[in-house]
Amino acid sequence: MCWVCRLAIYFKRRCGWVCSSWCYVLYILIYAKLNPESAQPIPRDESISRSEEVKTALKAIIPPLALIVVVLGSIFAGIATPTESAALGGAGAIVLSLLYRQFSWSMLYDASKETVKVTAMVFAILLGATAFSMAFTYTGGDMLVEEWMLEIPGEKWGFLIITMLVILILGFFIDFVEICFIIVPMIAPVAELMGINMTWFAILIAMNLQTSFLTPPFGFSLFYLKGVAPNGVTTRDIYRGVMPFIAIQIVVLASILIFPEFYGM
Repeated sequence: MCWVCRLAIYFKRRCGWVCSSWCYVLYILIYAKLNPESAQPIPRDESISRSEEVKTALKAIIPPLALIVVVLGSIFAGIATPTESAALGGAGAIVLSLLYRQFSWSMLYDASKETVKVTAMVFAILLGATAFSMAFTYTGGDMLVEEWMLEIPGEKWGFLIITMLVILILGFFIDFVEICFIIVPMIAPVAELMGINMTWFAILIAMNLQTSFLTPPFGFSLFYLKGVAPNGVTTRDIYRGVMPFIAIQIVVLASILIFPEFYGM
C-alpha cells in the first residue's frame, strides 16, 4: 500500500475533517459544472512557454506545501509537539520569505507583535476560565450541571445531541478558545461518566469547533476571506456563499455522530 493511501486511512481513523474536505471539493466541482460562469479558467499568458509556466507554478506551490507537510507531518509522526512544530513553522515561514525575497524587519516585527497579541488574549481567557471554573466548582455548579445532563431524555444520545447543538450555537457568537476552556471542562466529565468514547467525543467537539470558523457573524475564516477579497465582494456575499459549506460541515458532523464505526471509532 502506498504512503498516500496509508495517510488517508490514518486520517480517516483519526478525524473527520478529511471527509469534510472531500465534500467541499465535491460540492465545488458540482457547482462549477452547473454554473460554468462562476469558475472561469485563468487566461493563459502566451508570452511564456508551457515549460516555463509549469516551473513558475511549481516554484510557487512546492515551498509552501513542503512547509505544511513538515509542520503537520512532524505532529502526526510524533516527532514534535504542536508547540515545537509551530516554532518550526515560524522558522520555515522566515526561510520562505527570504526565498521569495520579501523578508523585511518591519514584517517580522509586525508578525511578532500580532503573535504576542494573540498569545496574551489566549492567556487572559485561560486565566479567566480557570477562575470561573474554580468558583463554579466550589459553589457546586458542576454537580448541578452533571445532574441536569444525566436527566436528559435519551441518555447518551440525548446528551450528545444537546451538547453538539449548544457548541454549534455558541460558535456563532464566541471564539473556539472560550468554548474549549469554559464549556468543554463542564461536559467532559459527564461524557466520561456516561461511558462515551472520549476520543470520539473529542473528534465531535473538534469538528463542531471547525464549523465555528465559518458561522457568521464572528467566524474567523469569514474575516480572513474578507481581508483578501476584491473590493466588489461584500460581507453579505461572503455570508451567503459560506452557507453551503456550513451545511456540509453539519452533515459530516452528523455522520461522525451516527456512524462512528466508519471513522474507526
